[in-house]
Amino acid sequence: MRVGNRLGRAVILTEKGTVDVNAATQKAFSPSLDEAVSRLDELRDWWHSAATSAPLDAFDASMFHELGPVVQNPSQVFAIGLNYYAHAGEMGLALPDEPLVFSKFASCLTGPFATVIRPSPMMDWEAELVVVVGRRGRDIKVADALDYVAGYCVGQDYSDRDLQMRGPSAQFSMGKSFENFGPIGPWLTSVDDVEDPNGLEVSCRVNGVIYQDSSTANMIFSVPDIIAYVSSVCEIRPGDLIFTGSPEGTGKGQDPPRFLEVGDVVTTTIEGLGTIENTIVAPH
Repeated sequence: MRVGNRLGRAVILTEKGTVDVNAATQKAFSPSLDEAVSRLDELRDWWHSAATSAPLDAFDASMFHELGPVVQNPSQVFAIGLNYYAHAGEMGLALPDEPLVFSKFASCLTGPFATVIRPSPMMDWEAELVVVVGRRGRDIKVADALDYVAGYCVGQDYSDRDLQMRGPSAQFSMGKSFENFGPIGPWLTSVDDVEDPNGLEVSCRVNGVIYQDSSTANMIFSVPDIIAYVSSVCEIRPGDLIFTGSPEGTGKGQDPPRFLEVGDVVTTTIEGLGTIENTIVAPH
C-alpha cells in the first residue's frame, strides 16, 4: 500500500488515482497522514476490503507538486552517519563500531519535489532510505525491530558541509537542517510491500549524471540494527523518521569535490519506493 500526503490530506495512491482516506472511510480515519501512520495496520485492512469500491480522484505525473512530506510533524528525526562501507572510505574515516546518530530538525522536512535553497557553495547531496516508525517502543530486540516499522520512503539528506564542519567540533544537525534540507516521499510504502529493506538499489543523479549507485545491502548497520540501537536510548514513536545513511558518491567524495550549484536538479531513486526530485535555487 502506498500512502501519501496530497495537498495536506492523507491519500492512498493507486495506478488510477488517489483515494482520500478521511472521505472514503466516512471519517473513520483522520485526514492527517501523521495520525494515519499510527493506525496503518487498520488502514491497510480497510483498504484490502474496500479497494475496488473506493472513490478515486484523478492523479498523474503533472500533479506530483501536490505531494507533501509523508510525515509532517514527527516527534523525532534520527539520522545515521557513515553507514555504508564505501562512503566511510571516500570520506577517509574509520568504520564506526556502533551507529553514529545525529538529528535533522523537523523544520527541514519538505515534499518530494520541493525546490531547495543553496545556503553556501558547499552544499552536498546524500541519497537515503528513510524508515517511518509505526509503533512506540524502547529496548527493541534486533529480531523484533521490523515489527515497529510502518513503512519506508525515499529521502535526501542535504548537507551544508561548510557549517557542518565549521569550528572546533562538528555541527552535523545544524549543517543538515536548513529549509527544505529533508525532502521525503514520494509516498510511504507500507512495510508489507517491502520484502527486505536491506536489499534495495539506491541511486542519485545530478543533472542526469549518476553519482550514487549502490544498495542498502551495503549498510554497515542494517535497519533492524539501527532501530535496536536507537531504541536502547530513546523511545521511538509513531511517525518518527530514521534517515539510515548514504552510500558513496556524495559531492564531497568526488575528486575534486563537486558541490551543488544553483539550477542543479537532484534525482533520487530507491528500488520499489519511487523517485524524488529537487531543483537547487539561490537564496531569496
